[in-house]
Amino acid sequence: MGVECKIARSAWPVEDSLQELSHLARAAGASVVAIISQKLDSPSSTYYVGRGKLAELSDLKRRIDYDTVIFDDELSPRQQRNLEEVLAVKVIDRTALILDVFARKARTREGQLQVELAQHRYLLPRLVGQWSHLEKLGGGIGTRGPGESQLETDRRLIRKRIVHIEREIEHVRQHRTLYRKRRQKAGLYVVSLVGYTNAGKSTLFNCLSHSEVGVEDKLFSTLDPVTRSMLLPGGQKVLFTDTVGFIHKLPPSIVAAFRATLEELDDADLLLHVIDVMHKNAAAQCRTVEKQLEELGLQNKARITVLNKLDLALRSEEDLRGLTDASCLDERFLSYGGDVVLVSAAKGWGIGSLLDKIAYNLPKPKQNLPEYT
Repeated sequence: MGVECKIARSAWPVEDSLQELSHLARAAGASVVAIISQKLDSPSSTYYVGRGKLAELSDLKRRIDYDTVIFDDELSPRQQRNLEEVLAVKVIDRTALILDVFARKARTREGQLQVELAQHRYLLPRLVGQWSHLEKLGGGIGTRGPGESQLETDRRLIRKRIVHIEREIEHVRQHRTLYRKRRQKAGLYVVSLVGYTNAGKSTLFNCLSHSEVGVEDKLFSTLDPVTRSMLLPGGQKVLFTDTVGFIHKLPPSIVAAFRATLEELDDADLLLHVIDVMHKNAAAQCRTVEKQLEELGLQNKARITVLNKLDLALRSEEDLRGLTDASCLDERFLSYGGDVVLVSAAKGWGIGSLLDKIAYNLPKPKQNLPEYT
């Protein structure tokens, strides 16, 4: 369910944003039975949607008996509570859905901690709705203090858990800092892949590093960063890092929770911005990634724009080689500086040209020390 604001129009059509939301829902294991939108001057502060659309949702509940409604923007605790009271179903928003997908995809201890931190920060202001039916005084048994309500107890426990997770993540951050210093001392360059989720970063990573990182045609198939070393054609050793994908309306709380991971981008010598050039919203996805890189202070980082998935439009690599004139490219992909390379990571087309561009765009060679492993 989404709202198209007439006053503050988004660069994303509401239909496309909801289509992406449905892909997220499927990645979380849900079955999508209806996609609904409404045009409003601005979302209702009480129900997010207007009362007419709320009545329509209630009628739809009687007809198809759905059990969850997912909204395309982050709901306030009040909106979520009001919607659940009227619809008598579970109500979640885009943030909660992304967190659910992240929780399913996290494999490492670090990734799980980052997801849990974001989940607790999201839950804390929403506890009033969770415990409005349990406002009973406690008796000081266990962790509950004298005269403390269940709501107050849970708030205190969550805040305590947040502090604990933040300490653990800080340890991870310190470990990453030591690791970065070690590889800097070893004189190794780092090339990080960034891009919109499902743009083909992991496929390109596997192609470049001859690895077998899991690849799925789903949003956020990669959550935990992966690093592999390889030699460029000139014999220079570099580290390639595959990172979590960005997405439209990525909540700031998630970006904050993944700060330790995203700091890896800050130390990269070169960014490869991978774009699914065949996606109908490729330009909007490109702007989303560039905006989030800017918010991370990475707008001036050296980069190469990699237009991927051209096997969906071309017959062979020979056709790809024929696209040498930059004027044939969509100018919206050329406004961020740096070189532009056309590839098909799935077919291995254009990889030689990309490796040459990487070698050209790296700073002057560092000394690779043999004792680094």
